[in-house]
Amino acid sequence: MALSDYFIRYLERRDQLSAAERARLKALKTRQVRFNGGDVIVARDVIVDQSCLMLQGMSARVHFLSRGKDRVISALHVPGDFVDLHGFVLAGLEHTILAMGPTEVEFVSHDQLLEITNDWPHLTRLLWMSTTIDAAIHRQWLVAAASLRSSAHLAHLLCELYTRLSSVGAARDYRFTLPLLQRDLANILGYSPIHINRAVRDLRERGLIRWSGTEIEILDWRGLVALAQFKPDYLDMEQLSR
Repeated sequence: MALSDYFIRYLERRDQLSAAERARLKALKTRQVRFNGGDVIVARDVIVDQSCLMLQGMSARVHFLSRGKDRVISALHVPGDFVDLHGFVLAGLEHTILAMGPTEVEFVSHDQLLEITNDWPHLTRLLWMSTTIDAAIHRQWLVAAASLRSSAHLAHLLCELYTRLSSVGAARDYRFTLPLLQRDLANILGYSPIHINRAVRDLRERGLIRWSGTEIEILDWRGLVALAQFKPDYLDMEQLSR
């Protein structure tokens, strides 16, 4: 199977690819695997020989505490994301990658990534860019946690996820799927499930969103952005020569 169009859209949203570069990415051989919610996609502390690219659904970086009874989610990954590209240069991950609901991924062997980094300098810089954007998202989560509370904090996460999904064509018309339980949102935002429930209710009552099961519709994008103080600069979606 060839590399997902989502990742190519992710790159082309930020820079131009030559015809040869596009063809090289398309020629990468991948192995597609489906996972159910809660399945381990990549285990921690295991040296791997492949990296994982999101194709469908959502996955999370999870850190297990207290002998696996408690967990912290430090990142969410959507279609187009190279989830563990840093595992190409690290001796294993210090976290686990879990499927959040039905998920499909593509695995790319490190041998192929090595060939890219040896022979395609521009593509290498773009792969590096994707890992630095991951880091920027993590920093912004820390800033949001320190500066926003409750409804505004949740609104910021929703704005970010919709922006990331829509930028690669995985969401449109201000609608998207969020396969997370309230306990997952509590782990991400640092609140109790009760506080998350109140924040969801507040966003509904303000007329900003419609939330039914795993389906979210943003009814007032400008209002949601204003509440969240959301500025997408950290997602680095300006098309530049890199």
